[in-house]
Amino acid sequence: MNRLLLAAYPRAHRDAYGEELLACLAEVYPGRSWPPPREVLAMLRGGITARARAAADDRSRPWWLDGIHLAALALALLALVPYLQDVWDWALRIDPSDHAIGFHAAGWYPWAQGPGTSTRMLPYGLLPLAAVIALLRGKPWIALPVSAAMVWSGATLSSSTFFGTEGVVGTGYYGLAAPVLSGDLVLSVSLLAACAVLAVLRPGRLRRRSYCLLVPVALAMFLAGGLHIFSYDPAFQRGQLVLEAAALAAAWWATTTTGDFRWAIPVAAFVIVRVHAILTQALPLDLRHVREESVLLALLATLPVLLLAARHTRNNARLR
Repeated sequence: MNRLLLAAYPRAHRDAYGEELLACLAEVYPGRSWPPPREVLAMLRGGITARARAAADDRSRPWWLDGIHLAALALALLALVPYLQDVWDWALRIDPSDHAIGFHAAGWYPWAQGPGTSTRMLPYGLLPLAAVIALLRGKPWIALPVSAAMVWSGATLSSSTFFGTEGVVGTGYYGLAAPVLSGDLVLSVSLLAACAVLAVLRPGRLRRRSYCLLVPVALAMFLAGGLHIFSYDPAFQRGQLVLEAAALAAAWWATTTTGDFRWAIPVAAFVIVRVHAILTQALPLDLRHVREESVLLALLATLPVLLLAARHTRNNARLR
């Protein structure tokens, strides 16, 4: 199991120091296949640091291009999260019955229509999922028409039945802000703009990430769909809160470690979408003892703190 922790490090680092690290763990913790939690956290932190430094040292592409790529991927993942249950049910031809939000027949039925629901052709969640896969593989020319379809679907929500809105019906707290609905065009237009920039500016130079990164997405779909945890369930919302906070913390750590500004671009895109959701959505922020103003101020403070951290790291590097 110790080898599983090495996956947190980039390949070059594993090839150079992997066996040495495993030998150290075997010597310090003999007979244990899994180190103590403190060592696990230290290795994960070391892996994030190594990957951040490897990305910052990679001069094969401009830092801002890599930042836009990360921003597009973050937006696509944010758009996918509320539809995890729906896509899982549709892919496995599962009828969620009473657990459904808007459509009671979510299998492979183009004319799917349950009691009290409207007909749709395909689940909306397939669009952000396709964008995530295309962006992971560095193919923005595939994500571009997909994101355009997301804009079209959100703009024609009341008149078109091609895509459904399963997964976002109901009030509640979604992550670090109010719900981001498919009709909220700020997210989909931002994703479309990022994909257009990536498709025009030499897409062959984009980083191609492994399909293994889709494993957490598949696991999230299993948890949401297989266990019928819909997007306004308190457990689902707490999980999304933890993931978004962890992503922001990872961006802060990478920035303070390297002094590179590329991670500020996805954070800026995330903050814009989340702040807009808080300021415009009529649905309330349903989190006890937390006011919308406090979440709004925390989000607005994230980006300048990140930029100041990068500047501080760069200034320290010049003084050495």
